[in-house]
Amino acid sequence: MIYNGKRKEQNKTKGSICMKKILVVVDYQNDFVNGALGFEGAERLDEAIAKKIREHGEGNVFFTRDTHEENYLYTREGRNLPVEHCVKYTNGWEVYGETKVALDEVGAQGFNKESFGLSITHEIANKLPKSVDEIELVGLVSNICVLSNAVIFQTYYPGATIIVDASLTASFDPILNQKALDVMEGLQVKVINR
Repeated sequence: MIYNGKRKEQNKTKGSICMKKILVVVDYQNDFVNGALGFEGAERLDEAIAKKIREHGEGNVFFTRDTHEENYLYTREGRNLPVEHCVKYTNGWEVYGETKVALDEVGAQGFNKESFGLSITHEIANKLPKSVDEIELVGLVSNICVLSNAVIFQTYYPGATIIVDASLTASFDPILNQKALDVMEGLQVKVINR
């Protein structure tokens, strides 16, 4: 069966199309929840993100970690946002709460990123599925890293539906959060639970 120009496997007993769906948890780290750049309400996403991770299950979940070195304040980002955060191997760099537990349970593949968007290197590409029909993004911060990674994954998988769950992302600035969701919808990202 051909679907969106690609051949899909068909479940012969039920006649349904098997679709590859993945979840990407963006930067749900201590420093963005209750650390250096934490904000009120970020911690409330934890249980629901963990639940969604478990629903997607083993082999279908990936996550990013904002990752900086000790020279962060001397980088371009550090000069523009002079708050040291997510320094590699510190507590602030670690994934937060129940989300961390759920990622471990499903054996999620993690990727460190030095900027807002994930740089899909050859090494990372080898760890991602070759073909994906649907990518759902959750995590922090909506108007910076979630938005950037929605664009990255949309570019890397041009035929995939990109979804952002508005109930599982947030920002330190509620107005920027809403504007980011508007921009993503304008970029043909499917924003759900808004």
